[in-house]
Amino acid sequence: MAKTGHVDTFARDNLPPREQWPEFEFSLPELQYPERLNCVTEWVDRWIAAGEGDRACLISPSETLTYAQFHARVNRIANVLTRDLGMVPGNRVLLRAPNNPMMVAAYFAVIKAGGVVVATMPLLRAKELSYPLSKAKIALALCDVRLADEMEKAKAQSADLKRIVYWGQGGKGAELEALMGQAGYENFSACDTASDDVCLIAFTSGTTGEPKGTMHFHRDMLAICDSYAKHIVRAEPSDRFTGSPPLAFTFGLGGLVLFPLRIGASTVLLEQAGPDQLLDAIQKYKITIPFTAPTAYRAMLGKLKDFDISSLRKCVSAGETLPKATFEAWEKATGIKILDGIGATEMLHIFIGSPEHEVRAGSTGKPVPGYEARILDDDGNVARPGTVGRLAVRGPTGCRYLADPRQAKYVQNGWNVTGDTYLMDEDGYFWYQARSDDMIISAGYNIAGPEVEAALLTHASVAECGVVGCPDEERGQIVKAYVVLRAGVAGDAAMIKALQDHVKATVAPYKYPRAVEFVTELPKTQTGKLQRFELRKMAAASASHKLAS
Repeated sequence: MAKTGHVDTFARDNLPPREQWPEFEFSLPELQYPERLNCVTEWVDRWIAAGEGDRACLISPSETLTYAQFHARVNRIANVLTRDLGMVPGNRVLLRAPNNPMMVAAYFAVIKAGGVVVATMPLLRAKELSYPLSKAKIALALCDVRLADEMEKAKAQSADLKRIVYWGQGGKGAELEALMGQAGYENFSACDTASDDVCLIAFTSGTTGEPKGTMHFHRDMLAICDSYAKHIVRAEPSDRFTGSPPLAFTFGLGGLVLFPLRIGASTVLLEQAGPDQLLDAIQKYKITIPFTAPTAYRAMLGKLKDFDISSLRKCVSAGETLPKATFEAWEKATGIKILDGIGATEMLHIFIGSPEHEVRAGSTGKPVPGYEARILDDDGNVARPGTVGRLAVRGPTGCRYLADPRQAKYVQNGWNVTGDTYLMDEDGYFWYQARSDDMIISAGYNIAGPEVEAALLTHASVAECGVVGCPDEERGQIVKAYVVLRAGVAGDAAMIKALQDHVKATVAPYKYPRAVEFVTELPKTQTGKLQRFELRKMAAASASHKLAS
């Protein structure tokens, strides 16, 4: 590893042992990065140096920033971080906001100043925020004032978080803006970081209720732009991007920010980006490339006639498997082949996906240039084409968990083993089969069943519960809870609503069980462990019965 540019070496000190790292591949010439690198200079400063500062950069319903204006905002926040807030290179900074220009500026400012970003989704509750605060030893947070309630609750529960600085209007808002307005804050020289210094810790949803912190280097942030974006999306500087994923999802970070800014394009940031808002934005802002989940494409299909979507050039899908029927219906309605892909927080972005001329309906595609993929059998050997097995991948990005023994499970013999079950055909195309773990993927959101179980078990009426994904035509899967109630409690519609409301108040609302079934007992092993695979069978059978009726 190169000499770190960090003063606070917490991130580097908590990387996994080198022997547990995946093997990295940098076969493409564009993936050869210098030893000293601050990635923000490649997205922002280079366009100013090239005289492109007047180009539109970030567009939102409330404001539009050129590259020059965005550059100045990033510099001002970086100065606030280092001069007023005492941030030193290597410090972790938690960010909390909807998708808007201030969130992106804060994100880039932390990295430019040598810090490590920990971005969180706006819907998370204090309980969910407390884990990354503790795990990453975060002392400073920048937050949209509209999210202050849960942020303050999290601070009260945290031994590490010392200060929160808000932006926005009212109450504690506008503190960040006031600090940014000081004289002499318009210029900032990027911190001299190493290309393998950590600049992002992205937390997974967590299959066991305890998320994993995935650590990414400066070079990783550019690698996803110079592999997937360059070779699969193939966008142009004239393109306008938008999409629905929160920037705390690395799918959203890449598709809505890193990819467009790498080529000098513009992006439209929407705080609310449901199917109706996406269609409206496509029409209003002449969007050419949206990033969203298959659920949204399905929902938009029936409404296309009410909007002018003629500006669209390419459409990208990830977050859950893209059904062949959705692909074909979208192509028939728009003439555009959706670019499907599979990525992982551990890998930062999409590593399997094909450009339009190589797309096959129903297949995720081939490995992205710069990546290799294979199917492993039950013994860990490379499976023959046509065999269902575990997906393994390696390339310029890879899994490095923050001080987590689960590293040894995800990385095996130098390969990232993703937890997905796939089949590779004779032509090298990969076909998704199922998840290998207990993650529920609903409308593009990753939801850990055990986390929802833990929330339900805090309700006084719940004796036992098990939570699994239930097949659903609209959302791919929904969260379904099987609940054993305490003696004397009625399992009626009122109790279902009470449990749903309880979960919404305990964890992010999108995680609540959309279906609740009361049972007298749960399937268990002889040692008393919950058999979720039996619950999944029950859920699949109930979904089939519902469709049949």
